[in-house]
Amino acid sequence: MNETRDRDAPRRNGPVTRPLVNMVRRPSTVDLIAVELRNAIYSGTLLPGSSVREAEVASQLGVSRGPLRESAQRLVQEGLLVARPGAGLRVVTVGADQVEELYEARLAIEGTAVRKLAGLEPTARERHVSAARELFSSLQSALEDGTDARRIGDADLDLHFGLVEATGNLRMTGMASTLIVQTRLAALSHRDGYVVRTDILDVHRTLMRQISDGDGPGAEQTLAGHFQQTVDRLLGRLEEPFSTVMGTAEGSHFSFNRLP
Repeated sequence: MNETRDRDAPRRNGPVTRPLVNMVRRPSTVDLIAVELRNAIYSGTLLPGSSVREAEVASQLGVSRGPLRESAQRLVQEGLLVARPGAGLRVVTVGADQVEELYEARLAIEGTAVRKLAGLEPTARERHVSAARELFSSLQSALEDGTDARRIGDADLDLHFGLVEATGNLRMTGMASTLIVQTRLAALSHRDGYVVRTDILDVHRTLMRQISDGDGPGAEQTLAGHFQQTVDRLLGRLEEPFSTVMGTAEGSHFSFNRLP
């Protein structure tokens, strides 16, 4: 992809709603199919372990099997789908044995992002972080309501993705996109069902303040502590009390809209 742009300006044109794929100027059919598949996985429409029925998906999208297979192969390479001989394509299940590694990878990307943002000159920092402030406000609103697990989960992941995107680094943003979708798969794969914490506002408020104050090491430390607590909760090791709300996936029956 050849794309030139102002590296001092965040790429976002509006709030993140789905951290799925880097934007391209002229997306191909393969690009569009990949977005549809990621969206189905991220939303829980295609649940962990569910089969991707090639003929049905191609028919609904109005595409041939060739570009669908190429798009699916991209998601196999990203660790979102798995292809097994004789069994076709399935959505991956992110089990407990993969959770620590997943959050280590996220910390490597997101920790770098918050340090980079905090290290900017104050005027540039404010410009880059302004969109993330809107995402924090959305998370705050979702947490104050506290009843909609999917709204909270989406707002949480949108903010984390938005901070990486605000750096303007397309490679980091692409890696963060995949890790965010894998994080959703980990949550949907959990033995207790889809559960999110509702007591995470203070840690995210601290994170945003540290970035705004130019405290990169402090922001990275806050992020590391938050991720460790998340890992401990998902693995049943968090002993201190915490508040949660349970949600449901959209369902295993999927229906794709026909591509233009």
